[in-house]
Amino acid sequence: MRAVLDACVLFPTVLREILIGVAARGGYEPRWSARILEEWARATRKLGQGAEVIARGEIVALSAAWPRAMVAQDAGLEARLWLPDADDVHVLASAIAASADLIVTFNAGDFPRHILREEGLDRIDPDAFLLSLLDAPGDPVRATAQAVLAEANRLSGETFTLRQLLKRARLPRLAKALG
Repeated sequence: MRAVLDACVLFPTVLREILIGVAARGGYEPRWSARILEEWARATRKLGQGAEVIARGEIVALSAAWPRAMVAQDAGLEARLWLPDADDVHVLASAIAASADLIVTFNAGDFPRHILREEGLDRIDPDAFLLSLLDAPGDPVRATAQAVLAEANRLSGETFTLRQLLKRARLPRLAKALG
């Protein structure tokens, strides 16, 4: 399964680490475009000085680790598409160009299902997406969540529970399922 990750699920860090970790364990194939990655970098500005520089470094590392995930922009394709928020058309175009099955996003209202279905796509929020992969072979979701928890605790010097970490990452149903 191929899934385009919208910028809103690439930032914040914990959610991105879980999504990418599940992909690394074979749960799905991630896709994104240069514009999606740019939106992620710009979104980090609200964290203060230096956050964007860190994000751009993370983008370089992610792009190097996942070279097949990058989808080329197609202006002609974008020109024929419509969404309620014109600033999201590039995400839909990326999903079509990638032959993706899904767009993983928190922005349900910006991606009406009837429009996505015309293109053979669907959208899903990251909580439901990860829940759908919970019983996948190799248990990629549980293994990734545990690894991200260990790293978050190591980096922060705090002791989060898995449930706390997943709830902070806006994954409440996954937190309950794994809790």
